[in-house]
Amino acid sequence: MSVVVRLPDGPLTLSGAGAGFAAPGARFTGRVAHAAAHVVADPTAENVPGAPPVLDWDATLAFRRHLWSHGFGVAEAMDTAQRGMGLDHSAARELIRRSAAEARACGGTLVAGVATDQLPPGPASLDDIRKAYAEQLHDVLAAGAGPVLMCSRHLAATARSADDYLDVYGRLIADSDRPVILHWLGPAFDPMLAGYWGAADPERAAGTVVDLIAAHPGRIDGIKLSLLDEAFEVTLRRRLPPGVRMYTGDDFHYPALIRGDEHGHSDALLGVFAAIAAPAAAALRALDAGDPGEYHRILAPTVTLARHLFAAPTWYYKTGIVFLAWLTGHQDHFTMVGGVQSGRSPAHLATLLRLADAAALLPDAELAASRARAWLTTVGVSQP
Repeated sequence: MSVVVRLPDGPLTLSGAGAGFAAPGARFTGRVAHAAAHVVADPTAENVPGAPPVLDWDATLAFRRHLWSHGFGVAEAMDTAQRGMGLDHSAARELIRRSAAEARACGGTLVAGVATDQLPPGPASLDDIRKAYAEQLHDVLAAGAGPVLMCSRHLAATARSADDYLDVYGRLIADSDRPVILHWLGPAFDPMLAGYWGAADPERAAGTVVDLIAAHPGRIDGIKLSLLDEAFEVTLRRRLPPGVRMYTGDDFHYPALIRGDEHGHSDALLGVFAAIAAPAAAALRALDAGDPGEYHRILAPTVTLARHLFAAPTWYYKTGIVFLAWLTGHQDHFTMVGGVQSGRSPAHLATLLRLADAAALLPDAELAASRARAWLTTVGVSQP
């Protein structure tokens, strides 16, 4: 079967180079690495904008088993799973419950998002926000997952000072029976989170985060930082007390941040790992083996892909994640809840295909070529 695909800018012969990456299963020894997983929509349901999401549970859970098989922990019901972009609270709660059961059956590690998205859009009181967070925290703890205290659009709109954040988060941390992961998602990912932690200036906001962590020793596992600012992450990482991890959420600079420097390193909670699980796992094992050169050799081509995948408007990166999951055989269709498959242009996705092949992400070249040609035909690019 031919593996040539005609893209808008010319032909591409797929290599299938990703077939060389095995799935050894053991967890990494030098870094903690969680992959934020996407959800698979039911293609026969009315997954259109504004409609309640309907998931293909078998395919959704199979993708989590794929991530665990490569040694990653799974970060569940985060923004990669379209939280706030089609995945509502009811579906997220069921997703966490099912994934937690699957994690127990597979011996996989699971952390899960705690948010306030059961509240209606618009203004909410601080008390309502606290109660919404507390309800979701209870659900995550009851499922047996580690809680990730996600940024709240409601809190960003309602809080009037850093003290409001310290109070809301302080109560949640006190209520958790296990250490929590904090979450700082920048406005590139969600414009409604601008000014989070009570300040538009990230340096001032970082002071609030450091104060919060210092006020709760032993109760905070780490913080996921997604500001796409490498220097800022390193500076904040060095301010964290011993035992508190920096989980990079920087999908532009992750190789250098995870490798680290003489002062320390970042662990990872990354959406891009959902797309690059096989090579990323091989790179992390090379780092475990003391071979940073091999680590960077494997990851270098994935960075070009990641910067394209997460290009502005960044919040539509989920479209590319699902497109790649379809091309690599992790699902049978290119459909998303909320109709978000329309969030990227054909030109963007065609470039993503070219970059995915260069990064060794397409283990079955014939499958990827067949699916890519079928899709390209529907967007007006005739195939040989």
